[in-house]
Amino acid sequence: MDSLSNKLGNANTIDEVINQLDEIISMSNQTKSKLGYFASLYRMVTIKVKEGILADQFEDGARMESLDVNFANFYLKALKNYLNGDACSLSWQLAFRQAEGRKSILLQNLLLGINAHINLDLGVAAAMVCRNTDISSLYNDFMNINRILASLVDEVRDDMDRISPWIGFLDRIDPKASKAIINFSLEKSRNYAWDFAKKLAGAKEAEWEGLIKLHDNEVSSIGNMVAKPSGWMLKTGLWAIRLRESKNIERNLDLLNHNRFETATTDAIQL
Repeated sequence: MDSLSNKLGNANTIDEVINQLDEIISMSNQTKSKLGYFASLYRMVTIKVKEGILADQFEDGARMESLDVNFANFYLKALKNYLNGDACSLSWQLAFRQAEGRKSILLQNLLLGINAHINLDLGVAAAMVCRNTDISSLYNDFMNINRILASLVDEVRDDMDRISPWIGFLDRIDPKASKAIINFSLEKSRNYAWDFAKKLAGAKEAEWEGLIKLHDNEVSSIGNMVAKPSGWMLKTGLWAIRLRESKNIERNLDLLNHNRFETATTDAIQL
């Protein structure tokens, strides 16, 4: 993965973000790394945001692109630092380590990435984009992403069912099992991120570093509950799911990225 870290850097446009996500997915394919799982999900979301901006679905498209790019750079920098052995947030460190381990299932890998990126990074990115302006003006566009995320849920669930055919086993052994792992919904995560963004926006910038560090501790605690849930029934269920889950990372990444060829073809036709 050393060659990958050299290709990761500060993106300036959404297209540059997508290109770097492609690099992560491609290298993960070559090295059979589960680090590509979250990158695949993130690529889908980023493309949908780009399409939304082009279709004027946001109140301020230019600001939304700025938010999207700044937001993505937190993930790209965290992964670059992790691959280089440099410091990154506790939340991302947990997500990356679990992805490189053998015990976590696909669902956990995706949730840990979502936890670090939405619960921690998104609030900071929003506050940064709204420096010297009223952050409340961003609210509608900020929450509009919920609609984009919701539109991808069924597609991601279909891919997950094919990769992890026993994922529904959790609800059979314990109706509360899924909630124990997914102890936050995407919508709640975005509300959580918005609250943190407002907190930063209302604080002096000199206080930001300390506030972000405290928030990272809180978010990493949420992540630990996802990575290592308690209860023997839940642990047994995860063990059973892991046994049936596909170990073919190349195939899994192809399934998660089935829209890559379609997007590339569409772009080629438009050209």
